[in-house]
Amino acid sequence: MTYIVTEPCIKCKYTDCVDVCPVDCFREGENFLVIDPDECIDCTLCVAECPVEAIFAEDDCPEDQRYFLEINADLAKKWKPIIESKSALPDADDWAKVREKLHLLEK
Repeated sequence: MTYIVTEPCIKCKYTDCVDVCPVDCFREGENFLVIDPDECIDCTLCVAECPVEAIFAEDDCPEDQRYFLEINADLAKKWKPIIESKSALPDADDWAKVREKLHLLEK
């Protein structure tokens, strides 16, 4: 089992989760983070740190967000690791409660 980042992260990109990850499994895109499923050790530490509740265990992922399993796996191969937290995107708070943002994901 792995953990995945889902749609609420798009256009927010809070990085609180990065600091608690013991294996540096997060990868960074322009407006989204993903978890590398080959690196994730299922420690659960990142889940509580996400202010927009975007991180789920694979088995607990809401049905309407399950396509993010493939998105995380694909983008983790392309994006570079992020190992230290950074400031969230400037308008992250405005986007935090917005749903249906997949079309805004910058790959």
